[in-house]
Amino acid sequence: MNMQKYQAHYITMTEAGFIAVNQSDEDSAVKLFKAASLLAPEQMLPKIGFGYIHLCKLELKQAAKVFSEVLEVEPDNDMAKTFLGLSLSLNPTELSKGEEILTETGKTAKDPMIKDLAANALKFVMRFVKKAPSPVEVSSPQK
Repeated sequence: MNMQKYQAHYITMTEAGFIAVNQSDEDSAVKLFKAASLLAPEQMLPKIGFGYIHLCKLELKQAAKVFSEVLEVEPDNDMAKTFLGLSLSLNPTELSKGEEILTETGKTAKDPMIKDLAANALKFVMRFVKKAPSPVEVSSPQK
């Protein structure tokens, strides 16, 4: 089968895969990322998509493994770094390592959207993961 005529659809399939993940449609996301991988096996974006599926399902170890594998091939992939940092930050035993990655990527990423993603992920971690929730104040009825 000549897949050359479908090459122009690679990025559309990949983007649709991320949209499917955000819509909680794992079945479609997996199919779209697999199709994109067939069209461009050397590209890491579909693999990041598979890691993103794990991240959204809070399968943090699997997500971190996928993002680490991407970084072995593309050490400067800021999207994979950011998602790895977030995956690690949500794991209590890896929190500080994840924070370091998010901080570094937030400063050094070339893409402004990735820079913002890293910064916002770090803010989320600081606000909701790192800090203990404040006790609920119980007010007594006033007379």
